[in-house]
Amino acid sequence: MTDFLLENFWIIPIYSLIGALITLPWSLGIVRQTGPRPAAYINILMTIVGFIHSSIIFNLIWSRPAQQLVFHWLQVADLDLTLSFELSPVSFGALEVVAGISLLVQIYALGYMEKDWSLARFFALMGFFEAALAGLAISDGLLLSYCLLEALTLSTYLLVGFWYAQPLVVTAARDAFLTKRVGDILLLMGIVALSTYGEGLSFSQLDTWVEVNQLDSTVAAFLGLALIAGPIGKCAQFPLNLWLDEAMEGPNPAGIMRNSIVVSAGAYVLIKLEPVTTLSPVSAYGLIIVGSITAIGTSLMAIAQIDIKRALSHSTSAYMGLVFIAVGLRQVDIAFLLLFSHAIAKALLFMSAGSVILTTNNQNVTEMGGLWSRMPATSLSFLVGAAGLIAFSPLGMFWTYHRWFSGSWDVDWWLLLLVMFVNVFSAINLTRLFRVIFLGPPKVKSRRAPEVPWQMSVPMVSLMMVTLIIAFAPIEWPLWLSPNRPLVLAQPELITQYATPLLIVSGALGCIIGSTIKVRKAWARSSNLTLRFFQDLLAYDFYIDKLYELTVIAAVSNLAKLTSWLDRYIVDGAVNFVSLATIFSSNALKYNTSGQSQFYIATIVIAVGLLLWSMINGHWSLVTNYWSSMM
Repeated sequence: MTDFLLENFWIIPIYSLIGALITLPWSLGIVRQTGPRPAAYINILMTIVGFIHSSIIFNLIWSRPAQQLVFHWLQVADLDLTLSFELSPVSFGALEVVAGISLLVQIYALGYMEKDWSLARFFALMGFFEAALAGLAISDGLLLSYCLLEALTLSTYLLVGFWYAQPLVVTAARDAFLTKRVGDILLLMGIVALSTYGEGLSFSQLDTWVEVNQLDSTVAAFLGLALIAGPIGKCAQFPLNLWLDEAMEGPNPAGIMRNSIVVSAGAYVLIKLEPVTTLSPVSAYGLIIVGSITAIGTSLMAIAQIDIKRALSHSTSAYMGLVFIAVGLRQVDIAFLLLFSHAIAKALLFMSAGSVILTTNNQNVTEMGGLWSRMPATSLSFLVGAAGLIAFSPLGMFWTYHRWFSGSWDVDWWLLLLVMFVNVFSAINLTRLFRVIFLGPPKVKSRRAPEVPWQMSVPMVSLMMVTLIIAFAPIEWPLWLSPNRPLVLAQPELITQYATPLLIVSGALGCIIGSTIKVRKAWARSSNLTLRFFQDLLAYDFYIDKLYELTVIAAVSNLAKLTSWLDRYIVDGAVNFVSLATIFSSNALKYNTSGQSQFYIATIVIAVGLLLWSMINGHWSLVTNYWSSMM
């Protein structure tokens, strides 16, 4: 039985896809008598089957080397397109996270979406969503991974625009789709360029390919920049970071997946592409610069938000920025640990946030308060998730940072200061949210808020227990992602001595500052012009959307107007001129059709005469020119 499961591990993503297809009669409204709940149960059942299958394989291959399974699906002449899958602890570790969080989110959605009239359609989209994520986790082929990323882009568009009757939702779905398309097009260009150097290239071959092929420095730089463009869009990194903030208009269960797994999927592809993206110093520095700008900028944006989901989504971009920095430094194992720690903590935070939104029918934190005694499970889940994200010892992110700065990797002071900056402002943001939402006197909208039903509380408590169990049983796994790269002792030895205490102090400092920041409606628009300027600057995301309107959108709009004018007056004018000339000439020639043969003969004689005259005149000029040259 175990051999059968190992040999057919590639069918795990198909389970969710089958669930999505089976639920089509309910999601399309063909079956109405039973209500939409059977569609949810079918998808949850298929997710459980996939989770059990992946768990069995993960336990079997924990200490085994990676293996590849290749299907040749198109062979024409020299063209050989393959579907390649990887059987390794890394790929199935990622698959376990995808399947586990997806299962908890779907159970959570039973309670959150209980009264939604299109519950079946939501679960069908979630099944398609999960299938793409699971396939991406075990994919080893560049072409297959790109196709799955496109499926993620489509499913993101459909889930963000789930409540399509609201104009703001439609706008958010469109912006998320178009923003991701910018990065996807550049990623496709990089994959096509990369495939010209190695037919049938897969992620597992990139290390060998880099050693064998010597690229020109300019080619390597442009190739690396093209390949990182896709993950920049998927991970909501600067300058393509605004889509994740706008995507919070969709249902919260989809937001949980988006902020924990979808952004991690883009970073997961970036980790696999690391041998090529860091081949040139230009692209490696590009990763570090983009990650640093995003980590700093979004950390500042988060503390000025009064929408609970938007404040958490900006935090997601900040931590993905740290992943970009780790990949740029070629420390891919640390990047993978960052993804793992962040995904679990952020999923728990969004579950708690969704519970608050459901019971209060509100997302504005200035109108909340006093929920600690009314929603104990939700409050404790938010507290554990926040502690796991701000490197609170001994939770997940603490062990990740500890391993990063333990002396095993080549780090520098600027990196420690940047991580401390993110940790401080993350602590400020999460402490501010917790204090305003759960502590203090109850407000009007939170005065009668009850605890959420068991469909939502059980996934929250389960994920909270997973967070705590991982914290007290840290895994010291080997270097699966970079087994051939020796560990380098950090040059500044003081970092190894003071990094962990400094990170703990930074988290504590952020908690202290966050507990003193007042968030009141009266304070929302301060009379102090300087304070108001900085508050608006951060709350409106440094006006990046306005900058887009004045630059990119204005350029595209003006170019469209120019091309429209050229098409209307130049192209259409030339075509209309030809048509008018044809009409006039045909009207003029129609008078020559008199029906008299002598008129036709005279016309032919005149035409032939003119033709002979032109020919003789042309030859006579040639003869005269010849004799004049001879004389």
